[in-house]
Parts: sequence; C-alpha cells; structure tokens
Amino acid sequence: MGTFFYMLLAFLVGVLVGWFIWGRLRGELDSLRGDMDRTRGERDRLRADADRLTGELDVCRGARADLERQLGEAQGAKAGATKAAIPAPSALMSTSSPAKTEPAKSTPAKSTPAKSTPAKTGSGKSTPAKTAPKKPAAVTAAAAPRASASKAAASKTSATAKKAAPAAKKAAAGKATAAAADKADSLRRLIGIGPVNERKLHGLGVRTYAQIAAWTAADIKRIEDVLEFDGRIEREHWIEQAKLLAAGDEKEFTRRFPTAGTASNT
Repeated sequence: MGTFFYMLLAFLVGVLVGWFIWGRLRGELDSLRGDMDRTRGERDRLRADADRLTGELDVCRGARADLERQLGEAQGAKAGATKAAIPAPSALMSTSSPAKTEPAKSTPAKSTPAKSTPAKTGSGKSTPAKTAPKKPAAVTAAAAPRASASKAAASKTSATAKKAAPAAKKAAAGKATAAAADKADSLRRLIGIGPVNERKLHGLGVRTYAQIAAWTAADIKRIEDVLEFDGRIEREHWIEQAKLLAAGDEKEFTRRFPTAGTASNT
C-alpha cells in the first residue's frame, strides 16, 4: 500500500513538472510568433513606402521629361524666328546696290551721242537707236535681283512659318495633357490600388473616380485581364469606393472603408 502511494505521488509530481515546462515553452513560442508577425507587418509597410516613393520618382521623371521637351521646342521656335528675321536686311542691301552702280555706268552713254550729232546726221539718228535700249536693259538688270531677293525672302519666311506651326501644335498638345493630368483623381485612395496599379490604370486611360464607378462587367473583366487580377476588383469593392469618392461623400467612405489611405491600403 505504501509503495503504491509513493508511485502515485511521483506520477502526479512528474505530471505537474511536465505541465509547467510545457506552459513555459508554449509562452515563449507565442512570443516568437508575435515578434514574427510584427516583423512581417513592418516589412509590408516598408514595401508599400518603397512602392510609393518609386511612383513619385516616376512622376517626377515624367514631369522633367515634359519640361525638357517643351524647353527644346521653345528654343527651336526662337531659333527659327531669328533665322527668318536675319536674311531680310541682306536681301534688301543686295537689291539696292546694283541700282546705285548701274546708272553711274550709263551716264557717259548720254554725253557721247550729243557730240556726234553735229558731225554726221545719219549716224546721229542711228546712235539714239543703239543707246536707247541700254536704259531698259539696266533697269531690268537692276529689277531682276530685287524680284529674286523678294521671292527668296518670301520662301524663307513661309518655310520658317511651316516649321514653327508644328512646334506650336506640340506645345499646345503638351499644355492640354498637363491640364488633363492636373484634373486626374488620386486613384491610390482606393483600397487595393498602389503605385504600380495606378500606373497601369493610367496607361489604360483610367484617371478619375467617375470612370471606375461606371465600369460594367465587361470592363471589369478587361481590366482584370490586363492587371492579372482574379476577382480582386469585386472582392475589394473598387466600384463602391469610386462611387462614394466621385459623389464627394467622404464621411460615408471613411465609415465603410476605414483602412483607405493607410500603409495597409494595398
């Protein structure tokens, strides 16, 4: 009887010691799991921040490229305008110089017939016939460079105007795209849309909440095929979120989707 009692007591003591050790190990295991969950959360938050910074960097690069392109077009238009304005004075100088030199050569021709007329009447009659065509020839010779210079100046101005017209159209198109980009909504407020998905939606032409709110079943299927989603749009309620934001109901949007705009948005 005494032996059985001691064996029972030893068994109970062993069970209590094992239970104590197991509880302690289980507590340490739970603490390790909690630490692992916290590190995972921090990792996801850092990834979201990295994606956001990458998106902002891409937007800054695109804005810089647009500004450089507009600056190049403006400089090209100014260079074309200066090239069109410079040749005009030279053309005018080239046309005026022959007009001054040709009459100086023709003045002796007027004095020579006057001396020959008293000596020979027959030759006096024939000499005016020879000297008379010299004046129109000089005038036509002086007028020809003027006409050619004016045509060259007109052709140069028309060519510069044609070159400046596409540059003005490109500048207007760049301003229109910049204005459209200013009117675009921030799609990243929707739960499930991060920087990468926002860039993909912009590439598909989706820039406002109203566009997402008006999606049909066919549109959802097409967008999911492009974004490589499988039911995510319906699961994360993109259309409901977009309808509330398009209507300006911020209070209802915050109540129904409290995690929107946080680090765990995506």
